[in-house]
Amino acid sequence: MSIEKKKPSPSWRDVKAKLADYDRGGLIELVHDLYSASKDNQTFLHTRLALGDDMLKSYKATIDRWLWPDMSKNQDTSVAKAKKAIADYKKAVGQPDGLAELIVFYCERGAGFSNDIGLQDDGYFHALVRMFGEALKTIVALPDAARLSLLERLTEVRRISHNFGYGVGDEMDELLSEYGIDD
Repeated sequence: MSIEKKKPSPSWRDVKAKLADYDRGGLIELVHDLYSASKDNQTFLHTRLALGDDMLKSYKATIDRWLWPDMSKNQDTSVAKAKKAIADYKKAVGQPDGLAELIVFYCERGAGFSNDIGLQDDGYFHALVRMFGEALKTIVALPDAARLSLLERLTEVRRISHNFGYGVGDEMDELLSEYGIDD
């Protein structure tokens, strides 16, 4: 009886070694093929290369779709898919001001949807509170001029979140207090 050895899955190191054999034209063709292969790749490249007027637009559209679904179309929510849009932006370019905008937008859409339809979902609320904390952490690292409007928007999220029960607004109050932010 012989035991078959498994070949390890290819890694970045393997890809990088193969890419060294490509000339400039070959690399451009490869990037073109990747660009054509998926909308996600297109979004990544547009963001990384700072192409277009609003680099956050597609990320916001994804967050909006998954946190404020169209109930008349029987769409569902997905915290994971909304958070993935933020992670994808982070990988593409991750500029702190853009990241803060996306995280605050996430909080606004999550709180707005919950308030609008009376959502009662403990997991959704926990994710909202965690993202609220991430928003604060990201915002306090920004220059003073960029903070004010984002903090005002988060304060509105906190105000709305007191309508939910489950201690959501109270947890947000605590987070604001931890960061020394009072309204």
